[in-house]
Amino acid sequence: MIRKAKIGDVRAIHGLLSAFGDRNLLLPRSLSELYDHLRDFTVYEDEAGAVGGVAALHICWEDLAEIRSLAVREDLQHHGVGRRLVEHCLSEAVTLGIYRVFTLTNRPEFFKKLGFGPVDKATLPHKVWADCVKCARFPDCDEVALLLEL
Repeated sequence: MIRKAKIGDVRAIHGLLSAFGDRNLLLPRSLSELYDHLRDFTVYEDEAGAVGGVAALHICWEDLAEIRSLAVREDLQHHGVGRRLVEHCLSEAVTLGIYRVFTLTNRPEFFKKLGFGPVDKATLPHKVWADCVKCARFPDCDEVALLLEL
């Protein structure tokens, strides 16, 4: 089941993001950040009621949002969970009146299958880079910027 995250999900989200962050696959988030931005997050809940996947839709500007913190538990990968999480975020963006959504990723092929296309990072607002300074790979970022116009 795909649903908006609840306060009781924060520790599970933190654990999932930390596991992928430890492998430099995404930017880990502190518990404080997760509590502060809980409303951005959507989760996939497995049959046992555990958080098996997560994604966030972060509003950057009046016409631009970012999909970030996408992580799916390894036993659930390649079963459409990531796609469903992204589609939920895109639907939420449209509901909010936001029709440009980007992502920064080291897995561009996944997002390209969903209709995202490459965009020059320099065209994104400077505010986007606030998280980058916290990244272990900064300033030698290997992530690709992709954009989808809805």
